[in-house]
Amino acid sequence: MRSVSIHTKFIAEVCSNHNGNLKRALKFVDFAKKYGFYAVKFQLFEIDKLFSKDAYKLFKSAQKKIKRELPRKFIPVISKYCKKKKIKFSCTPFDLSAVEYLKKYVDFFKIASYEMAWPDLLISCAQTKKPVILSTGMSNYNEVKKSYEILKKNNCKKISLLHCVSSYPANVMACNMNSIKFLKKKFNCEVGWSDHTVNNLLIYSAIKKHKANYVELHVDIDDKGWENVGGKHCWSPQKVKDLIEYLKNEKKIDGGYFKRISSDENSERKFRADPADGLRPIKSFRNKL
Repeated sequence: MRSVSIHTKFIAEVCSNHNGNLKRALKFVDFAKKYGFYAVKFQLFEIDKLFSKDAYKLFKSAQKKIKRELPRKFIPVISKYCKKKKIKFSCTPFDLSAVEYLKKYVDFFKIASYEMAWPDLLISCAQTKKPVILSTGMSNYNEVKKSYEILKKNNCKKISLLHCVSSYPANVMACNMNSIKFLKKKFNCEVGWSDHTVNNLLIYSAIKKHKANYVELHVDIDDKGWENVGGKHCWSPQKVKDLIEYLKNEKKIDGGYFKRISSDENSERKFRADPADGLRPIKSFRNKL
């Protein structure tokens, strides 16, 4: 499929739905390419470096047992496959060693909302000279400004922002989509939307009304991904297909400025009520029965 919008680039967020399987991970690249996504994005973290020891007290034992990690050895393979498929490859680093490892392979870094206020990570990403897309969930304007300035001060090649509501799934009534325009005005940079709502109309609004430069969708290829089990914030293939096809064909769906008979209606015209007696079908068709 072609790109779905002149001004909007779609990013397929795989998160942990690769299920630790390389073949499955590459299927996400195929999926993103098929539906015209600009990029496919993974996450690189080690669970023991992601959480403090005290944090484990907050989790149930069942949750702790699921690692959800992407093996580092997958990264070069995925990167090479993305180049072959001519789609951008990105990955979110969750520690400084991840930045160092990824800089050789990614087209751009995506910094997660939970790490966006960590200066060392911002500096590390900026100094690679790679473009950075920064999610802004849970952050107020001053926090976003501080993070943006850190990236800029450290000579980040290109900075983009994603408005985001860090709730899984996110309530559409809490999304405050006007933040996209606000951030564009304040920072004079590309701004998009990172979605956790799985709501077609909200995505349409982000693109058409708020002119989002990017839309990031958490995706799953079969509703069996680790992150998607029991969750409601990941887009299924059918939902992605419905969204993309509508956006792609919107002009055709709108049609021209006139009233005419649709080709799909022609066969139904003979079943209209006849003007003479008000009965269906029309008499000319009745006479042929």
